[in-house]
Amino acid sequence: MKIAIAGQIAEAMRELAMRKNTYPRLIGSGKMKQSEADLCLARMEAIRDTLLFCQQHEADIRSYIAAKREAVAS
Repeated sequence: MKIAIAGQIAEAMRELAMRKNTYPRLIGSGKMKQSEADLCLARMEAIRDTLLFCQQHEADIRSYIAAKREAVAS
């Protein structure tokens, strides 16, 4: 199944919001350390940022890939 980058970004944003809502409770109950929550949030933010970068540079990325394929086919 192909999932559009906009959908991937939306899911990453939803996941970030859920984690920001859930992690304080887990930390408060002792089920998660603050350092673990910070790391997990940083990782998800990095995923979001990578997806946003790809979306913003989609035309350039597609052009680069097409040029590479063309060079290999030649």
